[in-house]
Amino acid sequence: MHWQSADPMPEERSTRSAFTFRGLLRLAGLIAAAFLVTLHFIVDGDPREFARNHGSRQRLSIATGGTGGVWYPYGGGIANVISGHVPNVEATAEVTSASIDNLRFVQQGTADIAFTLADALADAAAGSGPFRSTGKVPALALASLYDSYLHVATLEGKGVDELADLRGRAVSTGSPGSGTEAAAFRVLRAAGLDPGRDIRRQGLGVAQSVDALKDGKLDAFFWVGGVPTGAILDLANAHGRRLKLLSTDRILPALQREFGESLYFAVEIPAGSYPGIDAGVPVIGIRNLLVVDESMNERLAWEILTAVFDQRDSLVAIHPEARNLRLDTATKGSPVGFHPGAIRYYRERGVWPR
Repeated sequence: MHWQSADPMPEERSTRSAFTFRGLLRLAGLIAAAFLVTLHFIVDGDPREFARNHGSRQRLSIATGGTGGVWYPYGGGIANVISGHVPNVEATAEVTSASIDNLRFVQQGTADIAFTLADALADAAAGSGPFRSTGKVPALALASLYDSYLHVATLEGKGVDELADLRGRAVSTGSPGSGTEAAAFRVLRAAGLDPGRDIRRQGLGVAQSVDALKDGKLDAFFWVGGVPTGAILDLANAHGRRLKLLSTDRILPALQREFGESLYFAVEIPAGSYPGIDAGVPVIGIRNLLVVDESMNERLAWEILTAVFDQRDSLVAIHPEARNLRLDTATKGSPVGFHPGAIRYYRERGVWPR
């Protein structure tokens, strides 16, 4: 019997050698690429930044608030500025329940940038209050934006003239997971009311609260936001109804004794802010901040702040509260530290205080 040799013919050996050589080249290229990626991660630590620097578009999520408040349009403006002026970055503003949920999204890694009230941020940094079960949130400040005003809104004729008159009434304390809700609970307790027993509590966002008040389903609602807030402006302009805002300055000392003087302070909703509000209303103020995950690349944070301040006029055109974004106040009022990229930006502009 004749056995055929298993050795390949010369042509076959040549073909196999060529394939082997090309395979080795391909493998070497992959190893080199992996080495470069690894080196970049070691030096810079951010795979998304590596992708952005090599032509890929990095996507950022901005956690804002409800559609009837200030943060959603403001956040939409910031998203447009980032997308248009930070290379290879596309940002999107997301509708949320606001502060507490926003900080949880940062904690979970589902939001890159978030609006928050200072008191909610203080709780997040300490892992206290609503964050007791989930622990500390790794958020750092980019900028202090403006002061929010604690609105306690009702209508003339409801018989609600001060906080004590809310006893037994139908009152919305804000959306669950919002900074408004957390502040409302503290304000009610400081006024001697138990949020769980002394009012008929509902948890509605500002737009839903306005509708319920118009329909007679609410007697009053809480809202912490800028002036003017669109939904409350709509209420003030409603035919046949007259907006009333309650003063809350009397309970400020009690809040400051319990939580410190930096988180809550005296402000006034200016006369004329809403139709029918003919005199200033002394209320409690809470600082608003823009925060990011502490893991954000330093250069990216610097680029975001550069774009936001350079394009400030376009933000003012979206909402007048953007007028209060100023270099002389952007580093003030944060209960947490600032991101290294923010510190670099403020130092370059000569406003970093420390």
